[in-house]
Amino acid sequence: MSVVRDIGLAEAGRQKILWASSFMPVLAGLREEFQHNKPFSDLRISLSIHLEAKTACFALALRDGGAAVAVTGCNPLSTQDDVAAGLCAEGVDVFALWNASPETYEEHLAGVLACKPHLALDDGGDLTALLHGACANRGDSLIGLTEETTTGVHRARARAGAGQLRFPLLAVNDADCKHLFDNRYGTGQSTWAAILHTTNVQVSGKVVVVAGYGWCGRGVARRAAGLGARVVVTEINPVKAIEAAMDGFSVMTMDEAAPYGDFFITVTGCRRVITARHMARMKDGAILANAGHFDVEIDLVDLAALAARRETRRAGVTGYFLPDGRVLNLLAEGRLVNLAAGDGHPAEIMDMSFSVQALALRHLARYGRTLAPGVYPVPRAVDEEVAARKLRASGLSIDTLTPEQKTYLEQF
Repeated sequence: MSVVRDIGLAEAGRQKILWASSFMPVLAGLREEFQHNKPFSDLRISLSIHLEAKTACFALALRDGGAAVAVTGCNPLSTQDDVAAGLCAEGVDVFALWNASPETYEEHLAGVLACKPHLALDDGGDLTALLHGACANRGDSLIGLTEETTTGVHRARARAGAGQLRFPLLAVNDADCKHLFDNRYGTGQSTWAAILHTTNVQVSGKVVVVAGYGWCGRGVARRAAGLGARVVVTEINPVKAIEAAMDGFSVMTMDEAAPYGDFFITVTGCRRVITARHMARMKDGAILANAGHFDVEIDLVDLAALAARRETRRAGVTGYFLPDGRVLNLLAEGRLVNLAAGDGHPAEIMDMSFSVQALALRHLARYGRTLAPGVYPVPRAVDEEVAARKLRASGLSIDTLTPEQKTYLEQF
């Protein structure tokens, strides 16, 4: 039995799904093939991922491939109730409500596992954690999982390193056609689209502090520079820090950057990146936003303790008024700003990510039973297939090696 806010929202959700699908040609092609080949026939697939229109297109492709699909969100503030209703109306089991409490959120995760899935997709590691904890008995039929995010892959590798991972898991985030595009271009654009929509303030000429220079941080920093900002990067990894410097950005510690930033955007996947000592040095009116997976990067307990009062200043903006008269503006209550305050990554970007996911799940359906528990890379052939399909869909072509060139290269 699905759990959605209001099935009467289904038509509005269907319109969003149709709009997104028109910008996802690679997934559309796979969906058409799946309709004929039925690679997921008689399989049950559970998904925990940001529940919005692009996700719905993906879930429907799996359904058309023969799967019984159950979907929940991986972050209650990114769930779109109309899309959830639209997907439910299409016969997919949906367990998701916008702004669900932590307890209800976990109930929804357990709900998608009630079918005892053969395959599962996780985004952030919460579903995987349940399969190793309170819902361990619902993993009896599980062939394997895929993981969408950097954070989730880190968690899975830690679990595997401790000898506690029970299933094979494909690190989809590490696939080139995922992190090189989704993390860099998707997070970069969607984060700034959400910030601009939420605040309606100028970026040009201001100082943007980006915490973390992984692929997501690279995208956020580059889009900020494109908007005319002066960009400061904070990092703990010396290689990434020097890369940021060579990309033309200033590199500082957060303590050094705190007095200068007009915007602070966290994309580290770590906790307490911005704490009371940094907040105490920030300028009046500074804007804080989290684009990392969990809402632990900006210390909200510290922020609340510093403030004399707090109030909603604009939809999606909470002002924390400090005793000295300064106000610090927190977007989306510290949650994932690009999904809490916007529609997430562009459909064209998610076209590639979800196509990688679809082919990764097909790979697990075929070969997962032969794999021992552990974290595995997505086969290189999947990246190449998705990239080739995207090029064709974009009307682009590339050179191929001549027989002479192949012979030459084979010498090395």
